[in-house]
Amino acid sequence: MARQWIARDFGDLDVFEEVEVDVPAPGPGEVTIEVRAAGMNPADFKHVAAGTDRSLLPVAVGYEIAGVISAVGPGTEIASGGGAVGDEVLAFRIKGGYSSARTVPAKDVFAKPANVPFEQAANLLLAGATAAEMLDVTAVKAGDTVLVHGASGSVGVSILQQVRLIGGVRVIGTASEQNADVVRGFGGEPVAYGEGLEARVRELAPEGIAAALDCVGTDEAVDVSLALVPDRDHIVTIAAFGRAKETGIRAIAGAMPASAVFRDAVRQHLIDLAGRGDLVVPIARTYALDDARAALDELAGQHPGGKLALIP
Repeated sequence: MARQWIARDFGDLDVFEEVEVDVPAPGPGEVTIEVRAAGMNPADFKHVAAGTDRSLLPVAVGYEIAGVISAVGPGTEIASGGGAVGDEVLAFRIKGGYSSARTVPAKDVFAKPANVPFEQAANLLLAGATAAEMLDVTAVKAGDTVLVHGASGSVGVSILQQVRLIGGVRVIGTASEQNADVVRGFGGEPVAYGEGLEARVRELAPEGIAAALDCVGTDEAVDVSLALVPDRDHIVTIAAFGRAKETGIRAIAGAMPASAVFRDAVRQHLIDLAGRGDLVVPIARTYALDDARAALDELAGQHPGGKLALIP
């Protein structure tokens, strides 16, 4: 038996509960992972809060984990090749990650670099793949000045690190005053959000803004992006879906077919970057698996100051 968090209904955090579940033996194309850390993302509770299709209940929560292989299905290799009992791995685009053990498709499992701690590995790929896709669809290139809304958040921090590998890109990132040093620490130029943001960005970048990447979804982020970026194809949001439809800017999400294909394809590249030390995941704190509801409450507060992880 394993411990696992589910949402028994759609709604607020009180619908989440910890249950005991059987962990099936892996079949062909599957492996079982003893979870050492479960990554946490806002999507974990947002999808439950917004859900309407009751045939999907109960919802097994969590999309990414890191741990140790405890069983391998017949004739099975993991996505990065090989895979044996005792190997340290991470998995992304799975379901039910808030668990002490999980049997998952081997195509979603990758060898964990030895130098990347479990709690970082478990939080690497959802934010990292989102950031990579945002840079890809806006065609950011050397010589560009880019505006990132929410640059101190997990996706924003990954954008800042991945931009450095493009080279020659200047990034202006919105953040609160208390998080300005986070933006500076990863090579961005912080600017305070709030009234007058457009004017402050124009003053910082009289040469203009080539692309805007919105990680927060506020009206301010969309309005300022529209005012500063001449080509709407170079504006992307991961949160303001209504405004995107209304204004014609691009919106992306992991459930969209094109996004899913891109994010699947970029996973090994991001793991390689982490293994070389070119992509790190700041961790704010960890919680015991039993305390997942308290961790979700902090995550829903929007300003944890880094990623959170559950430790079975």
